[in-house]
Amino acid sequence: MISVALAVTEGVPHFELGAAFEVFGADRSYLADPWYDFMVCGPAAVRVGDRFRLEPDQGLDGIVHADTVIVPACADPDEEPPADLVEAVRAAHEAGARVASLCTGAFVLAAAGLLDGRRATTHWWHAEALAARHPRVRVDPDVLYVDDGSVLTSAGKAAAMDLCLHLVRLDHGSAVANAIARRLVVPPHRAGGQAQFVTTPVPEPRGNSLDALFSWALARLDRPLTVEDLARRANMSSRNLARHFHAVTGTTPLRWLATQRMQRAQELLETTDDGIDAIATATGMGTAATLRRHFHRTLGVPPDAYRRTFRSARPVQTAES
Repeated sequence: MISVALAVTEGVPHFELGAAFEVFGADRSYLADPWYDFMVCGPAAVRVGDRFRLEPDQGLDGIVHADTVIVPACADPDEEPPADLVEAVRAAHEAGARVASLCTGAFVLAAAGLLDGRRATTHWWHAEALAARHPRVRVDPDVLYVDDGSVLTSAGKAAAMDLCLHLVRLDHGSAVANAIARRLVVPPHRAGGQAQFVTTPVPEPRGNSLDALFSWALARLDRPLTVEDLARRANMSSRNLARHFHAVTGTTPLRWLATQRMQRAQELLETTDDGIDAIATATGMGTAATLRRHFHRTLGVPPDAYRRTFRSARPVQTAES
């Protein structure tokens, strides 16, 4: 029997606790017997989120005896994690435990020195902060989880479930992991990485000199626009336009155009039944092959897989409709 310890401290978010409990804490001996020996370890009663209280089964020192330690998200990743949690996680790993973090739990593993020299991930929103605070960690913000043997890290929220199912797959095989996924009505394995879940909004009008140009370009994404076309429309030189673009958007005109084409393609995949060829034409990418290449490079998944994941249940109602 593999023992799994869930390490909790004051204010821990509840989503990752639920994911870990559903996978390891529920009795699933009908799938694999024996199932996991699951326990919650923490310093007395702790607050979960802003609504619940949780009574741990053991103190934090109990995780040192576990085969696998799960460290859920931090209450506040901007603050240093509790010293007793960091020490307990370090001791557990030194004792031979497999340690896995969910979402911003990676900050705890990094503070314990477990991620030094390793590739790791966390929620994309906090990836830069993790890299800045712990420069010896090779932070990869584009993946759903990283398996580095005895140390594993996951991206945000739902990626916690991806990592938990991955652990089950390692311990009990794909058939058992797939059976749990079906029971929980989640994919047994998701393709791609976090990039497909990061929103890239169109810049809102802010009274700057490029507002009119943004609207003009967005209405013509099906055309092969160039920097010269944009500069001519804005009555600027190409060099001057580049300076203005960087000041307003933080990027170059061509990269901005590419981002808007990708976003339009995502919207069409989510809200229409248009074929890949038609979407490629409507977004100025020309061919289905080009669209697929950009999707793979930017989001890590093909357009068809993206559509299956994000297809709206009903057409999105716009102001015009």
